[in-house]
Amino acid sequence: MTGQNEAVLACENVVRRFGGVVALKNVSVSVSRGEIFGLVGPNGSGKTTLVNAVTGFYPPQEGRIFLNGQQINGQKPFRIAAMGVARTFQNVALFHGMSVLDNILMGRHIYMKPNPLASFFYPWWARKEEIEHRRKVEEVIDLLQLAPARDEHVDVIPLGLQKRVELARALCAEPKLLVLDEPMAGMNQEEKEYMVRFILDAQEALGLTVLIIEHHMDVVTALCDRVLVLNNGQEIAQGPARETIANPLVVEAYIGKPRNAA
Repeated sequence: MTGQNEAVLACENVVRRFGGVVALKNVSVSVSRGEIFGLVGPNGSGKTTLVNAVTGFYPPQEGRIFLNGQQINGQKPFRIAAMGVARTFQNVALFHGMSVLDNILMGRHIYMKPNPLASFFYPWWARKEEIEHRRKVEEVIDLLQLAPARDEHVDVIPLGLQKRVELARALCAEPKLLVLDEPMAGMNQEEKEYMVRFILDAQEALGLTVLIIEHHMDVVTALCDRVLVLNNGQEIAQGPARETIANPLVVEAYIGKPRNAA
């Protein structure tokens, strides 16, 4: 495993239980700076549980998690977010009734420090900060080609576009680690191809380190440098994307053992 100081994310022997169910069993993984790392496995294999452990929603009962060498398990989710972890969700979690632009602006909230004096002296004090936030948002809007939809309400735009807005909001947080939970879920083939391109463009332009959960193997091989495959809460394979997905244990986990001929 990559050393803690060389890795953006390092998980060591992570265990997470829910009652009598062991959802993660001594899972270890390391994600290097600038890498796109995939979490793969059948439904219920522990992928989202591992992400929830990393982001602080379900801290592990055993093991350790490091972000840039600093141990973070036990920290609250908002503190982990402030340390540079941004996330999108499998089910789109946008603010309904708000525009595309307003949703993306919410990604800057961790940098916004409420100050009554700044509000009172807005023309001299707070305006400069607001302009800087909007400059960053406009850069992300341009990167993800969202300008035509900026004033639309998120309730009325297509799912593929909603997913892109959620990605834009996460990018506006300037994450050290970007966590994508099934960003292609519910998309058609054309929408998936667009999203793959936008993730790669963002990774190149912003130097992102990405942890991605994904079921579509064509997406995994197009995006990921390395993958970890989980089944029943434990690692069954880890390594370069194409050869790991071709591992017989991985194929068996997805489609089962072949039947013997009668």
